[in-house]
Amino acid sequence: MVKKRILLAEDDENLGTLLTEYLKVKGYETILYADGEHAFKGFTTDHFDLCLLDIMMPIKDGFTLAREIREINSDIPIIFLTAKSLKEDVLEGFRIGADDYITKPFSMEELLVRIEAILRRSGKNTGPGQEVFNIGKYIFDANKQELNFEGNIQKLTTKESELLRLLCHHKNQVLERNFTLRTIWMDDSYFNARSMDVYITKLRKYLKDDPSIEIINVHGKGFKLIG
Repeated sequence: MVKKRILLAEDDENLGTLLTEYLKVKGYETILYADGEHAFKGFTTDHFDLCLLDIMMPIKDGFTLAREIREINSDIPIIFLTAKSLKEDVLEGFRIGADDYITKPFSMEELLVRIEAILRRSGKNTGPGQEVFNIGKYIFDANKQELNFEGNIQKLTTKESELLRLLCHHKNQVLERNFTLRTIWMDDSYFNARSMDVYITKLRKYLKDDPSIEIINVHGKGFKLIG
């Protein structure tokens, strides 16, 4: 498989190096630039599948860089990395055309899940992440959004598929509620939490034909897929 290439623009040397090494371990070819000017030059001379852009950078900030990238390529996914969490900054990022926005400090795992989800939605395949899972007697294909039980196919919605995929990646481990909400719904509000509970109920219904499979509530923490 050809590795997906990520442009990372981050002026914090320690964080930039850490992110670069982590993403490389996860199978992504990642090129680090320390400011927006060098990142833009790199973008114009090389091929990338996704851009991770810090907002507060010297010489050229992330918003300016994103606008210039969008003038050249209106489709490439862009994720902003920033210490800013003000509503107006978030709105500005999305007006420019950001696909996602993650506030520092963040977990590497959360960033990875968001990258994979955006690449999947953008039609750039999935990167190196696993996409076909065995769940007891079920076979779950996250790409096709299908749950197969002995030849009977259950089509899943995008959110159902993304939620089940997260559960599969954390099988027999606690999947924290807030992490799930931020990753799939991008917000851990009360309304979204209730929505997630509805989706968990739906997934339990889809998996009921194999009694060895169970999605349990872990009080005060989240959910656990057991099987």
